[in-house]
Amino acid sequence: MPETAGDRPLLLLGPLLRHVDPVSATVWVETDRACDVTVLDQRTRTFCVNGHHYALVVVEGLEPGSTTPYEVHLDGQQVWPPAHATTPPSRIRTAGRPGPFRLAFGSCRYATPTSVDVRDAIPPDALDSYARRLLDLPEDQWPDALVLLGDQVYADEVTPATKEWMASRRDLSQPPGAQAADFEEYSRLYAESWGDPQVRWLLATIPSSMVFDDHEMIDDWNTSAAWRAEITPTDWWRKRICGGLVSYWIYQHLGNLSPKELAENETWQAIQQRADGSDDAGPMLDEMARAADTEPETVRWSYVRHWGSTRLIMVDTRAGRGLEEHNRKIVDDFEFDWVDAAVRRSVEDGVEHLLIGTSLPWLLPHSVHDIERWNETLSVRHHGNPLGRLMEKLRQAADLEHWAAFGQSFERLGRTLVATARGELGHPPATALVLSGDVHHAYAAELVNPGDLDTRVHQLTVSPLHNQAPHAIEIGFKVGWSRWARVLTGGLRALARVETSPLRWRKQAGPFFGNELGELVLEGRDARFLLWATSRDDDGTEHFTQVLDTRLS
Repeated sequence: MPETAGDRPLLLLGPLLRHVDPVSATVWVETDRACDVTVLDQRTRTFCVNGHHYALVVVEGLEPGSTTPYEVHLDGQQVWPPAHATTPPSRIRTAGRPGPFRLAFGSCRYATPTSVDVRDAIPPDALDSYARRLLDLPEDQWPDALVLLGDQVYADEVTPATKEWMASRRDLSQPPGAQAADFEEYSRLYAESWGDPQVRWLLATIPSSMVFDDHEMIDDWNTSAAWRAEITPTDWWRKRICGGLVSYWIYQHLGNLSPKELAENETWQAIQQRADGSDDAGPMLDEMARAADTEPETVRWSYVRHWGSTRLIMVDTRAGRGLEEHNRKIVDDFEFDWVDAAVRRSVEDGVEHLLIGTSLPWLLPHSVHDIERWNETLSVRHHGNPLGRLMEKLRQAADLEHWAAFGQSFERLGRTLVATARGELGHPPATALVLSGDVHHAYAAELVNPGDLDTRVHQLTVSPLHNQAPHAIEIGFKVGWSRWARVLTGGLRALARVETSPLRWRKQAGPFFGNELGELVLEGRDARFLLWATSRDDDGTEHFTQVLDTRLS
């Protein structure tokens, strides 16, 4: 935290370097009061939400392929880099540099290493360790992008310090208990997660793209129609979901948008038109959040990132689901049409590497996939009777809610990727990579049937950055790829007459357990996948080591 005196504004959180293209960038900050924020001579007034102050500075006129160190000034006073900083200056590196494109990715980061309960024995934070590693590398080996695939904060699993703070402001014996209840409590979660010095430098220096998963809101968020029917009538849910979605819009979603998309975003433009930024936008954003929760088509959380010959299509698989039991879709038709159009444009633009970002894995271990398809089939077939209700309880208890649990969507994404890989949409890219998290371990899988594909289609799953898998889940996913487990679950499928998918896939690597971060190195039509993992010796010494390096193309 920078030193201040008198009435100078404070930089509370950030800066975060977000969208970067060949000629522009956006930089996000949170301050303690209304002020002017300046980055590279671009000045922006903060906007106010529920008494908190933020700014998203759009920096334009940059040179393609350039590197530009930057500072942050509040009301003319430099607040970043901090005084006596030992890290390299934060810098904006625009797209268009020669050499390989490097992308780091992962998901599921529970707070920071200094704020968790030591009794939880969570392994070292992979994002923190990765930042430390970059400090020892030359800049040309830093990643060009960082992709965070969900659970950037845990609204339903708070640290001891946050629980104590919550207890000072409300009665935790009343719902939602020791979980985030409103916007104020969400803002604390982000400060706790992004205030770590190493991670703060990383997010200020490497452009980041983000998407939510369930824990940003609540475990099992939008699992089923039955889940929504149970939770939405409660007297605490409306404030909870508004706090979660408004905070996500501010802390994560705004930075996902390009300057052009910001100029076309009605909500952002309405905030920008407020004269001096002091008029509180909280009520307006609450209305946006309420609509987003009940009418998903009113807000698109999915987006596209353009990185030369690499294209990322980030897909919201949480807020826009179709949950009618006989017509379940992890992405509704309106949103999936948008995804298909984005894929088609990518192929028409000649991308070599098509990335589909989705917090939830598309290709799971075979036996886990079978169980999720079995559960959905019986839930639909016996909806409303005792067996259907039993399947719903199992669905929620076992988190059976990945792409496999939404059979229509699983097959539709498969058809889209197969059409891409066969060249039916145009010149096929070298790879189509589905990047995911959620399941608290890492693995790589490849689509092998149909076999007449010119593009190699992979599922790359990396999770968690800072958490751990319960022992039962670890065992389940270890055996989930085994032949005998597949025979057992295949029998369940046959007994229930579950429709068989024409798609076939095989495990390439994994499963790996622990705190992990993935890297892609893309150059021309070549693609490599690297996996890094943390560990700690008995004496407390932390290590960050490479556990996988495999070719994808």
